[in-house]
Amino acid sequence: MAQVKASKLVANNKKAYFDYFIEETYEAGIALAGTEVKSVRMGKVSIKESFIQVEHGELFIYGMHISPYEKGNIFNKDPLRTRKLLMHKAEIGKLSGKASEKGYTIVPLTVYLKDGLVKVSVGLAKGKKLYDKRDTIAKKDERRAAEREYKVKGLY
Repeated sequence: MAQVKASKLVANNKKAYFDYFIEETYEAGIALAGTEVKSVRMGKVSIKESFIQVEHGELFIYGMHISPYEKGNIFNKDPLRTRKLLMHKAEIGKLSGKASEKGYTIVPLTVYLKDGLVKVSVGLAKGKKLYDKRDTIAKKDERRAAEREYKVKGLY
């Protein structure tokens, strides 16, 4: 019987959930150098300002910052270099077709380790308008107030 290993979250893009409506999510592998993998395992990754584009039938992630590995010396790569994402051709075709429509974009949501491999959760997203963002903030405030009220009542 095969044992399933739990995945470990390395980086999360909270801003994507605030700025976009996430309609579909996909899992993609990422082509990394050895020292980059070691930095990812240590959690030194940021995807806050990153975005994904389709070029010649392949996915590339731009602006993903992986800090250089301390013991990597000459083997370290540029922290902000463009990296290739690994997905099936059919999934890439579906994503590029949807992304070409007005208002849609492809954003990285999370970076995580799954069975020893570095994976990126990719989301097909539609941009929120300003009033949608205000609505999101209002809902978050309401939820916080309700939790606070519940916590106070639960103590007595």
